[in-house]
Amino acid sequence: MRSNRYHGLVGSDPDRIAGETLSEGIVARVWAFARPYRSMLVGFLVTIILASVLSLVPPLLFRSIIDQALPQKDTGLLALLAGIVIVAAFIEAGLSLLERWWSARIGEGLIFDLRSALFDHVQHMPIAFFTRTQTGALISRLNNDVIGAQRALTGTLGSVVSNIIVLITTLVAMVALDWRLTLLALFMLPIFIIPAKRVGRRLQAITREGMDLNADMNTTMTERFNVSGALLVKLFGRHTEESTEFSNRARRVADIGVKSAVLNRAFFIALGLVGAVGTAIVYWVGGHQVISEAITIGTLVALATLVTRIYEPLTSLTNARVDIMTAFVSFDRVFEVLDLPNPLEDSAEAVELEGVDGSIEFDHVSFTYPSAAEVSLRSLEAGTGYETESEHGEVLHDISLSIHPGQLVAVVGPSGAGKSTLSSLIPRLYDVTSGSLRVGGTDVREVTRDSLRRSMGVVTQDPHLFHTSIRQNLLYAKPDATDDHLVAACRAAQIHELIAGLPDGYETLVGERGYRMSGGEKQRLAIARMLLKDPAIVILDEATSHLDSENEALVQQALATALEGRTAVVIAHRLSTITSADLIVVLDRGRIVETGRHEDLVANNGLYSELYATLVRAEPEPAA
Repeated sequence: MRSNRYHGLVGSDPDRIAGETLSEGIVARVWAFARPYRSMLVGFLVTIILASVLSLVPPLLFRSIIDQALPQKDTGLLALLAGIVIVAAFIEAGLSLLERWWSARIGEGLIFDLRSALFDHVQHMPIAFFTRTQTGALISRLNNDVIGAQRALTGTLGSVVSNIIVLITTLVAMVALDWRLTLLALFMLPIFIIPAKRVGRRLQAITREGMDLNADMNTTMTERFNVSGALLVKLFGRHTEESTEFSNRARRVADIGVKSAVLNRAFFIALGLVGAVGTAIVYWVGGHQVISEAITIGTLVALATLVTRIYEPLTSLTNARVDIMTAFVSFDRVFEVLDLPNPLEDSAEAVELEGVDGSIEFDHVSFTYPSAAEVSLRSLEAGTGYETESEHGEVLHDISLSIHPGQLVAVVGPSGAGKSTLSSLIPRLYDVTSGSLRVGGTDVREVTRDSLRRSMGVVTQDPHLFHTSIRQNLLYAKPDATDDHLVAACRAAQIHELIAGLPDGYETLVGERGYRMSGGEKQRLAIARMLLKDPAIVILDEATSHLDSENEALVQQALATALEGRTAVVIAHRLSTITSADLIVVLDRGRIVETGRHEDLVANNGLYSELYATLVRAEPEPAA
């Protein structure tokens, strides 16, 4: 409890809440969110009150020992009073343990609830939210602000209630013993508070600087210690500069640590001295009263014991407003994320999509990317750009396209034509702005997102692999898949022989984002993962630039298996894929400008003919 008392004495940093405003009704909402813990909160507060009142017992019993048991030489009374003091100490210890138990139960339960709610809500947010949100700011909400909210109910609330009860009960006891010495003790309060405030502000300033420096170092380590960052540092030969910059920050943090330690000790030394001086003055003035027989020796000893109990609560309560504001700001920041609406929520009438035949139909579809105000929070975005209207304008214009079950459709076009945007609408990563998009004859907005996405498999140019084993990455598509299923999928994806040749086989760690594997190997693993899912529709963004000829041939074989019997929408870059497609869709500036088979489009001498000629010149001749 010492750390809690110290925090209360120094107080929270006012700069942390500078400029912050609390949402209307935040207190009522916090109380509503704490509904499952209300009975425990009552127990927690009752325990604090009992412990605070019980702590008055020893000084008052010491008074009786000095004024009654000792002068009367009553050993029986002495033993009784001493026994009561011991029992009170054990009860107080038990209450302290019970208080900590209540605090832990409430605090950890609240952290669990808030983190689970935040994680679930964020996971369901549209992809546009993640493209705009600063990851570090979001993680801070899940960690720092959740812990700050937890402290509001256990640390701050408990501290304020405890300080009020201790202060009231102590002052009542002191006034009952002698009101004059009580007033004298209160007159000394500024001597106690002024150094606490001055040292506290200095500690807050250097602590804030230390936290900022630690945050900078964490950011540096996160960026430099991932594979891409480490590779960039090595390729530019910046090891010395990076180490020097990091060392300078670390040295400043070390200096702050030393200064903080000295100030902490000076703070408590100063408070101890003020408490000692206050006790001495009480004894000096009270001693004169004892000599004049205005009060008894026992009363003087009890007052001297109680006097130090009023300084700490009063000092802490002067910081109560900032502490409470800081706690509620943490709650407010958590609720801000939880309240962010999800524009892609399933409608109340949404049904499960079953028996998908693989047909896809774009019916006069237009699309504009949502603005930041629609999908994100200003406080979660880096920089100052936060538009309330879309900065892109309309990206797709009046797209009408029918894709029949089992067709291979190649989508081609110059960079920025809208190919990736078109493919992202099919699994409903975004909602169409106007028109409708139907899968299996049903509008995608009328079915649940999970059932829609279960019918689809997506393989991107740079597939994401989690930093775990090959097996776990594959099982992400089908957690109940057997080893036979895994092997069959990997054989079809032309990757099994490679995995089997590794020392740890399917238990091999792929590294962060799969960096231990080549581009072609990651693509084939992603294809195997997609095959395990066994979707009716495949969406593929082909990659060729980072694949060698051997890997490209293997990927082509894997794709031939993956696309067989399935509807496939391919953002095509390979001539073989384009020329063998059942339907080629040519996009330019968000519009479909041509559709048809390869031979027909070449004969038209339009945009496709130009793109095809460019691909022919760029694509190397196959090896003899």
